[in-house]
Amino acid sequence: MTRTLIADDQTLVRGGFRMILTRAGIEVVGEAADGLEAVTAARRLRPDVVLMDIRMPGIDGLEATRRVLADDPACRVLILTTFDLDQYVYSALAAGASGFLLKDVTPEHLVASVRLVATGDALLAPSITRRLVERFARPKPAPQGLDDLTPREKEVLRLVGSGLSNSELAAHLQLSEATVKTHVARIFAKLGLRDRAQAVVVAYESGLVVPGTPE
Repeated sequence: MTRTLIADDQTLVRGGFRMILTRAGIEVVGEAADGLEAVTAARRLRPDVVLMDIRMPGIDGLEATRRVLADDPACRVLILTTFDLDQYVYSALAAGASGFLLKDVTPEHLVASVRLVATGDALLAPSITRRLVERFARPKPAPQGLDDLTPREKEVLRLVGSGLSNSELAAHLQLSEATVKTHVARIFAKLGLRDRAQAVVVAYESGLVVPGTPE
């Protein structure tokens, strides 16, 4: 059973999410009302997934995400936000969060999202994520390992950054989906990436994907 921690400074939000997840058979192992509580609770309870409000008193959700993932790299963080185009959300994705949810998410989407990231996948709504990254990404020096990618791997990373799924990549490149998965796994290993969310950020910041360009 997926073990989940809910971190939000609004009691009603925590209670509502707890009820939805519990009814769906997802274990809620704890709650936190601010970032420091979230870090402490995650360290003690070792949840599989943390639902993390981005704006909380004291330590905000961004810094809490960094600390939680530094303590437990296997943990998955889903950011909770009121606005999809938010600098804090972008920074959290760059820091290793596996995706984000708007606070008015439907119960079905909340449950499906927690289950998805618990398996190790990133939660990426391509259109929203791309708009978010295009708005806030700034060129940075190429990450260590980028020069070690083969031309094919760079092409795959560029297409991942453009929002393509593995099946779409396979069709676009005329490869089997198994081969695409192998390329993606090698890219993650060479660049030290957790999931596709970080891959999208790297693709933009390294210049492989230029904002406003089609796939």
